[in-house]
Order: sequence, then structure tokens, then C-alpha cells
Amino acid sequence: MASRAIVAFDDVPLQSFHLRAAVASLGGVFCDGFGLGTIGLVLELSASTLQLDSRWLGLLGGGALFGLFFGALVTGPFIDRFGRRPVFAGNMLLLSIVSGLQYFVTSHGQLLMLRVAIGFLLGTDYVVSKTLLTEFTPLAYRGRLMSTLSVAWAGGYACAYFVGYVLSSLHTDAWRWMLATSALPCLLMVPLRLTLPESPLWLATMGRYAQAMRTVHRFVGPNVEIPVARSGANGDRPRWATLFSTRWRRRSIVACVFFTTQTIPYFAVGTFVARIIKSLHVQSNVAGGILYNASLLAGAIVGLIVIDRISRRAFLVGSYTLSASALLLLTVANTYRPIVTIALFAVFAAVLSAASNLVYVYLPELFPTGLRGSGIGLAIASSRIGSAVSTFLLPIVMTNWGAHVALASCAAVLLAGAAVCYGWAPETRGLRLDVDTA
Repeated sequence: MASRAIVAFDDVPLQSFHLRAAVASLGGVFCDGFGLGTIGLVLELSASTLQLDSRWLGLLGGGALFGLFFGALVTGPFIDRFGRRPVFAGNMLLLSIVSGLQYFVTSHGQLLMLRVAIGFLLGTDYVVSKTLLTEFTPLAYRGRLMSTLSVAWAGGYACAYFVGYVLSSLHTDAWRWMLATSALPCLLMVPLRLTLPESPLWLATMGRYAQAMRTVHRFVGPNVEIPVARSGANGDRPRWATLFSTRWRRRSIVACVFFTTQTIPYFAVGTFVARIIKSLHVQSNVAGGILYNASLLAGAIVGLIVIDRISRRAFLVGSYTLSASALLLLTVANTYRPIVTIALFAVFAAVLSAASNLVYVYLPELFPTGLRGSGIGLAIASSRIGSAVSTFLLPIVMTNWGAHVALASCAAVLLAGAAVCYGWAPETRGLRLDVDTA
């Protein structure tokens, strides 16, 4: 009887194992979006109870983003050295506990500490979900499957707004329930994550090839093989130095600039969208916020559809240009009817959300297996510095100079990102994953 043909790990057909891994990652990313999306309405409803001035609004709006910085920065090198599974299996349980504790806060200081802790745990998941699912997914399906993470994040972010809107009419302490509900989806993910194995590509990178093959044969197929590391085990290699070596420096800079300049307007505008819309003389600011969040979800779906139809570079630079144009038009929104203002917000949200697919697809493709976690973590940490600072500053800028200056500043950030990516961003469409860091 003839033996079955050997199939490369990158070339296997889509199987139930890949779908289980996708659901486990999707659920975590949904929780990430939900956990961050709750804070916008909460700040509006709890302002009097917690005595929030513009400074505390900024601190609480950006608190989780500051935590994300540290979570991502620590997690990247950790999972490159010790494996993806320990973090992937345990962070959702911890996140559910900390999220539930938000219900009991009695001061803005307590809420800030919990938001920073939540951000730290979200930062761990941002890194590990992208990394692990990238390394599990076959090449032919990687773009589309990784893009579903963007849809899940936007779905969680938008769902948090809708849930908050419904809860806001039920009780005077509705903001407490808004915060506490973010614990529920986290708990649902725990059992599924515990059943998934370590990344075979990471095992091979660490020189544990026999264990990697056992994992592949058990979960993917007996005739599947993975590539052998060309440079052997590299667990002790200094990853920060490698990321900024001559070979990887430009990709590291592109990753940081790309993610940072995308998230600054995403979070700064998204967190305070109801307040911005109101300041532009649109009376139905809540309805505008709902449309904005619906556009985030719709844009993520559009991005999923087009991700493998155009080059990564064209998608990246084009989305920057379109979203910046929408914001620049909004800076003269006093000359528009309210429906036009809301429509421009919807275009901005949809385009930027569509481009967020690249965070889940392009960012992991920029780095090899032995550096993937560290590279993603560095980019996320960099982005969270920018987004946390901008979220803190935005209400202050609006108070002192108005919404038009705030929106023009966000547009300038997007145009700067477009310039850097146009000059340096490599094309990665069709890239095969390896297990080398040299």
C-alpha cells in the first residue's frame, strides 16, 4: 500500500483544529474590543458619581491603553522564550476576575487601577492571539482567517457600545453593569483555550523538533511536516538587539509606525466620539455614536473581503489616505448639515476599521517565528504609548481649542503614517512562515 504524500505545514487544508484555534483567538479578541469599548459611555454616565473632570476623563480613557503598553512589551519576549500556550491558556481567566471587580469601585482612583490592570491583560492577549493563530493557520487561508480577528475586535468594541446604550436606560448605576459585563465573554473562552497545544513552529524554533512533530501529527495529520530551523535553537538570543539589527530594523520601525499612527486616531476619536459629534453641533450624538460603531464593524467586514484581493502595501497606504481625507473634511464640519458630518465620521470609521485587518495579518508577517512575539509586542507597546497619550490629551485639546483642532491633529498623524509606509513598508502577501531568526 502506497504511503501518503508528505504535506508541508503551511500547505495543509483547513481543518477543524484550525477552526477551533480561530474561535479561541476570536473570542479573546472580541473580549479585548469589548473591554476597551465599555469605557466611552461609562465615562459619560459616571462623571458626576466619580467626580470626573477633564483630567480624570483623559486618565480613565487612556488607563487601559497604558496597561496595554506594559502587557504587550513584557509578553512578546516572554512568549518567544517560554512559549505561546502559558499566556494563551490563562489570561482570559485573570481578565474575567479583574473585569468583574470594576462593579465595586467607589472612586476614580480605584477604577484607574483596574483599567490599567485590564489593559495589561489585554496587552498579553493582543500579542499571543495574533502570534499563535498566525502560526497555526495554513498559508492559503491566513489572510482571511487572521482578518476575522479584526471583525471580532470591532464586533466586541461595537457590542460594548450597544450593550452600554441598552443598560444606560435601566438603572442609575448602569455604568457599573456596563463594566462588569465584560467579564462574561472572557469566562466563555477559558475551556476552549485550555484544549489547544503549543505552537509547533515555536517548538521547532527552540530546537524541540520531535515534540513539534508529535503535536502536528496529533492535531493536524500524520503526513504533515514542519520546516527545520536553519539556525538551530535560539531561545537565548537577545531579541531586542535582533529586532533593531541591520536585517530587521526597517521592519521593526514600519511595524511601530504603522500600528501607532493607526491606533492614535482610532482610540482618541472612538473613545470620545459622542462628545466630538455633539461639539460639531449634531444634536443626536448618541445616534451618531451608534452609527460610528456600526461603521467600525462594517469596515472590518469589508477589510476581511479585500485583504487577499489587493497588495498589503496598497491597502495600507490607501486606507491612511482615505481616512485622513475624511477627518480633514470634518475640520470644516460647521459648513455641513448634520447628516454629512455623521456620514464623514462613518467613512472615517469604516476605512480605518477595514485597515485594522492589517494589524492581524501584515504585522505577524513582518517577523519570523523566533521574533514574531517580540516584534508584535514592540509594535503594540509603541502604539499604546501614542494612543494612551492622545486619548488623555483629546478632551483637554477639545476644551481649549475645539474639536476641529483635535480632528486635524489626528489627520496629520495618519498622513505621517502614510508617508513612512509608502517609503519603507515591504510587501508580504503570499509569504511562507519559517522558523528562523537569523
